[in-house]
Amino acid sequence: MTSPKIDLDYLNARLGELLSLPSPTGYTDEAVWALCRELERLGLDYELTRRGAIRARLPGLEAAPARAIVAHVDTLGAQVKAVKDNGRLELVPIGHWSSRFAEGARCTVFAEGGGYRGTILPLKASGHAFNEEVDDQPVHWRQVELRIDAVTHGRADTLALGVDVGDIVAIDAQPEFTDSGFIVSRHLDDKAGVAVMLAALECMLREERTPTVDTWWLFTIAEEVGLGASAVLVPDVAAMVTVDNGTTAPGQNSSEFGVTIAMADQTGPFDWHLSRKLVQLARDHDIPHQKDVFRYYRSDSASALEAGADIRTALVTFGVDASHGYERIHQSALVDLARLLTLYAQSEVEIRRDARALTGVRGFTHQPNISTS
Repeated sequence: MTSPKIDLDYLNARLGELLSLPSPTGYTDEAVWALCRELERLGLDYELTRRGAIRARLPGLEAAPARAIVAHVDTLGAQVKAVKDNGRLELVPIGHWSSRFAEGARCTVFAEGGGYRGTILPLKASGHAFNEEVDDQPVHWRQVELRIDAVTHGRADTLALGVDVGDIVAIDAQPEFTDSGFIVSRHLDDKAGVAVMLAALECMLREERTPTVDTWWLFTIAEEVGLGASAVLVPDVAAMVTVDNGTTAPGQNSSEFGVTIAMADQTGPFDWHLSRKLVQLARDHDIPHQKDVFRYYRSDSASALEAGADIRTALVTFGVDASHGYERIHQSALVDLARLLTLYAQSEVEIRRDARALTGVRGFTHQPNISTS
């Protein structure tokens, strides 16, 4: 199998477009539209669930046991908890992220009266007014508020704008693509994963690479709140590879370079056979890679299994520094990951019995069993 040539310009263009579209969980429609337009341009058939999760099929040499590759387009964000007496907004987070990274963020609140720009600030934001008290504030969502860039002298003025409890707040991505190959932005989790999937798809179509079996390319819309791939799989799918961020931090084995293959997260080990298959593909094709275990992490794989899908799952990641904060990745890792996905889609199916949901023991797998006397 020849090495796939990933179009980096295409990958970066898709990532830049996705980062320009606000899509916190619960407000993903426009990002879904953009993905559908790109899938149409690539010539793929796709369908949407009621709420907008996407599944596109790339036909294989055989139909089953089908495979799936999944990433999520939804991001972190916030929601209006209360309109305060001073006209500013109390917030609660969408997804799990610290208010430490919300302080100073530019954002848009989507209200019935339209979209209003604003800034998330600590309650004590002026050093000239509060001196050292600015540094003594606790880190908590109750310690920040959203200042709207509109003339509001109090709660009644803000309500009159059409801003109210429950409105969605989208945090600006503020992406920067550096000459050294780094990409710095919010929401790389998991818009970079979506861009990687599109780049792998584009490569397969451009180089006329046919998957071994039908391969479903899934884009979910509620992973950040734990729902993810719970309602987007088709029954024929026997194995699913999730594409998401790797936690590059002290004590972790992830890296901003190469592919990080997760062996487990907080929900437990990923499938023994599928994970090792991906590691072996990376070895065979000289793709830089490392393995890691994530303690405080879950993904689309967990939501699919919890919803009752009896499938093999694995997690392949691009290493992110400061995940769920001011994130940074290196574009070489995205290319390596797109290469691995392309090679996986063309790899042989070793476990043929997976084509059926239930069958006998014939063809069932083995794992090494070393006994000592």
